[in-house]
Amino acid sequence: MTLGGAGRLKRYDGGATPARYRSPSLRPAPLERPAMSAVLKPRADFDLQAYLDWEAAQPERHEYIAGEVFAMTGARGTHNLIAGNVYMALRQHLRGSPCRTHIEGMKLQVQAADAVFYPDVFVTCDPQDLGEQAELAKTAPKLVVEVLSDSTAAYDRGLKFELYQRLPSLQEYLLIEQHRLHADLFRRNAEGLWVLHPSGPGGEVRLDSVGLVLTMEAIYEDAVTAAPTAPLAAELPPEPSAPTPQP
Repeated sequence: MTLGGAGRLKRYDGGATPARYRSPSLRPAPLERPAMSAVLKPRADFDLQAYLDWEAAQPERHEYIAGEVFAMTGARGTHNLIAGNVYMALRQHLRGSPCRTHIEGMKLQVQAADAVFYPDVFVTCDPQDLGEQAELAKTAPKLVVEVLSDSTAAYDRGLKFELYQRLPSLQEYLLIEQHRLHADLFRRNAEGLWVLHPSGPGGEVRLDSVGLVLTMEAIYEDAVTAAPTAPLAAELPPEPSAPTPQP
């Protein structure tokens, strides 16, 4: 739906349209992420600068793709723990280097796609992302990490990954599942092709872009409930006794 000539606002929860764009004749629709085959064309009525100005005044975060704005839902506790574990490992590993690690609230602009995202975690080492002019949005990440949820997994694996690939600086894209110990690392090779490196229980994720190896245990620390242990022998019910033979 077009909102007052200011682009399109689609929402996850069907909540109220921000007052600036509210109209009695318009009912907000639930968010539908653009299909992977969608053709993204810039919209002159709601450009990047208009989005940035509008977003600065919003109580919740929104991602932007070629004139359309998408509200973001709140994350679950498991999601935050996993993202936090990865962020802390990267932050500690890169301390003292020219690289910076960002989590959730920092915007990442994909200029070639006219898009702005809020990755769960990303690392940038480019000088252009360190200056005052880049305080609101970064543009040259080496590594992007997304923690998957049921509602966004297809989007993160599909359209968002497609748009992230337009970042010349991006070397690795890591997708981490919440409900099982599994991570998919996509690494750009010398031919510019993205090669999948999956990891599972007991494995590790080798992040060549930043020179760090993460074990799966470190990624999921405190985020996965341990399997219940077997009860002690004293707690086991007694074995049934054999019937006494009758004379």
